[in-house]
Amino acid sequence: MRKPWSYIWPALVALLLLAGTLWAWQYLPLGRTLPTQAGVPVGTSDEINLLARLIAAEASGEPYEGQVAVGAVVLNRVRSPLFPNTISGVIYEPWAFESVQNGLIWQGTDLTTATSAAIDALNGWDPTYGALFFWNPAKPVGPWIWTRTIVTQIGSHVFAL
Repeated sequence: MRKPWSYIWPALVALLLLAGTLWAWQYLPLGRTLPTQAGVPVGTSDEINLLARLIAAEASGEPYEGQVAVGAVVLNRVRSPLFPNTISGVIYEPWAFESVQNGLIWQGTDLTTATSAAIDALNGWDPTYGALFFWNPAKPVGPWIWTRTIVTQIGSHVFAL
């Protein structure tokens, strides 16, 4: 007959392993992704928040469709071999977005609409027809951007391939 404490140690080890696994699952997002209809898996809610922040910074004051369009451009870049293959990689790519360079991306406080736009883009709504670039033609931009083929205009932004 086994002594009662001989059952306690294996149970305690099993509980510690379970607790460690749950802790790792919560704090280590490695391997956890959510598939999206846009074909860009999202690793964590931090990526949705980052996309929403970029939308708020780049498309504040634009119609809702234009905000979704900015999110769609980021996702189109993720799918393109010409750009990094993650949302954060695209957003933090040097010189890609003025709002990242000047810190405007971190100043937004109400992200409600931008988060909805990010989710709509992740759900596959692409009002840009696959555009990889956008800019406001009323603002100064580099001449190279005008070499791109414009596919549509939404609000004050044009979207191009």
